Amino acid sequence: MNTPALEVQNLETHFFTKAGVLRAVDKVSLTVPRGAIMGLVGESGSGKSVTGFSLLGLVDPPGRVVGGTIRIAGEEVQGLEARAMRSVRGRKIAMIFQDPMMTLNPVLRVDTQMTEAIHAHERTSRRAARARALDALEKVGIPAAKERLKAYPHQLSGGMRQRVAIAIALLNRPDVIIADEPTTALDVTIQAQILNEVRGLARDFGTSLVWITHDMSVVAGLVETMSVMYAGRIVETGPVDDVLDRPLHPYTRGLLDSVPEIGETRRRLSPIPGMTPSLANLPSGCAFAPRCGHATPICGAVPDLVAYRAGQSARCHHVLAPRVAA
Repeated sequence: MNTPALEVQNLETHFFTKAGVLRAVDKVSLTVPRGAIMGLVGESGSGKSVTGFSLLGLVDPPGRVVGGTIRIAGEEVQGLEARAMRSVRGRKIAMIFQDPMMTLNPVLRVDTQMTEAIHAHERTSRRAARARALDALEKVGIPAAKERLKAYPHQLSGGMRQRVAIAIALLNRPDVIIADEPTTALDVTIQAQILNEVRGLARDFGTSLVWITHDMSVVAGLVETMSVMYAGRIVETGPVDDVLDRPLHPYTRGLLDSVPEIGETRRRLSPIPGMTPSLANLPSGCAFAPRCGHATPICGAVPDLVAYRAGQSARCHHVLAPRVAA
C-alpha cells in the first residue's frame, strides 16, 4: 500500500511535424501518493493537457510518447499494446475532460453509457450495473438521480453533464483520475460545489487525482501538492502552500502576480511579458529566459530541477528569495 498511485519518470511526448519535432512534454516526472490530489499548473500551451493524454495513451499522430515510464499502482503501462491499454483505461486510470461531451455520447441515455462503462471491464448483471450507476450519480450530488439515468445528455445542464462525466470516471474505482480543467466552463457556484464533492470523493474512494488547471484559486482550495509547467517542462514543484506563499521560480511568481486579490485595490497587476514560446522554436537554455526579468547569460544553459527547500524544487539559475511583506 506504500506504492504511489502514479509514478512518472522522464516522460517525453513529441509531435513530428513539417515544422520540426515539437517537444510537448520534455522529461516530466511526477509522483502522486494514493488518495492524494496534485495540481498541474501552467499557461495554455505549456504541455499540461498533453501530459494528461500521454498518461492514458491518448496521444494521436503525429504525436507519440517517445520515452519515460508510467507506473499506475506499481504496474508499468507505458508501451502497452492498444488492446491492453484499453483494459487499463477506466479500470486503473480515467480522465475527466474539460468538455463533458468528449465523454458522453449525445444519442445514448445516461444509464446506457454508464452500464456500458462497467461492462467494459467486468461481468455483472444489468441490474447490478444500473444500481452502481445510480449510486455513482448520487455520490456526485445529482438530485433525482433515478430520473437523470433515463435522460439524454442534451436534457442536462452543463454542470449536470460534468457531474455525470465525473461519475463515469469513478464507476470502476480507478487508482488515478486525470482531470483536465473540468470546471472551467461552469459558473463559480457550481464550480465550488463540484470541487468540494471531488475532494470528498477522492477521500472516500482512495482515488488519486491529477488536476490540470491554469486557475490558481482552484489549486489553492483543492490540491495538496502542485507542479508548475512551462514549455513542456516542470519548472517548480512542492506542497501547495509553500509554492503559493514562497515561490522559487520567476514564472510561478509571475502567474501569482497576474491574479487579482480580493481587497487589494491599490496593487497593480503585473502580467508576464511576451507570449509562450513556440515549441518549434524554443530558445536554448531556459525557455522562460526571454520573458524573465532575472535572466543573465548563465540562463543560456538548461537548468536542472533542484531541491531548495524541504519538498520544494525549482528549475532555475536565479531562484527567488522570499518576498518581504510591506
